[in-house]
Amino acid sequence: MSELLSFTGPANPAQHAREPVLVVMHRRESQPGAVGQLLRAHGHALDIRRPRFGDPLPASLDGYAGAMVFGGPMSANDPDDYIRREIDWIGVPLSEGKPFLGICLGAQMLAKHLGATVTPHAAGHLEAGWEPIHPHDQTLGPWPSHVYHWHFEGFSLCRDSVRLAAGEVFENQAFRHGSNAFGLQFHPEITLAMIHGWTVRGAAKLAHPGAQNAKGHIESHALHGEKLRAWTAHFIDTWLKSADRREAAPDLQRAA
Repeated sequence: MSELLSFTGPANPAQHAREPVLVVMHRRESQPGAVGQLLRAHGHALDIRRPRFGDPLPASLDGYAGAMVFGGPMSANDPDDYIRREIDWIGVPLSEGKPFLGICLGAQMLAKHLGATVTPHAAGHLEAGWEPIHPHDQTLGPWPSHVYHWHFEGFSLCRDSVRLAAGEVFENQAFRHGSNAFGLQFHPEITLAMIHGWTVRGAAKLAHPGAQNAKGHIESHALHGEKLRAWTAHFIDTWLKSADRREAAPDLQRAA
């Protein structure tokens, strides 16, 4: 069953009139973290759906401000029906020109929908922890020097997609497709509480090559967390204004 989380701050009629944002998540315990906090601060309720557990996805985003697909431990290459349905469904926000954001797995799903490939690191590395990021586009800045990761796979870019930032472990870290669809390989939603939870539940994974230890995740958050939060606030402002209702972004159907 989907969840509708509303903004519960001071009464503001203009805020309460704003359209909700559709949020797709992949674990029962997952929450949208800092990104959800920022959306609710803008007055947007969050319609949280978990297709993995039977929640349907709407046939249209009419009445929504936009849609976001978050991460999870699964792969965009998995054969599960809900994975294929989610990848195909991304065509809805693309065809309607609604703001769309894919985070980690969600970015890989967007790339796959557009015909790009999703593959593991050549050396089998897990990129987990805070790593440097190298901006290619300053309109979404000011960028932090480091962003937070937790993933085994990365994505290529299809034609018509624009790289916005690169990394040292996985090259493609942020991209835009059209004016309204964005993919981020890193986790802008991360909070200190989430880092504690992820490093405890995923402790065994931190033994993989490339992963930082739990202490490093927590200590680096003290150095880089606020800068990532500031960038995310600026990005969410830009993203909410990115709807292209005059001409929907090109939707290249994913390869069969």
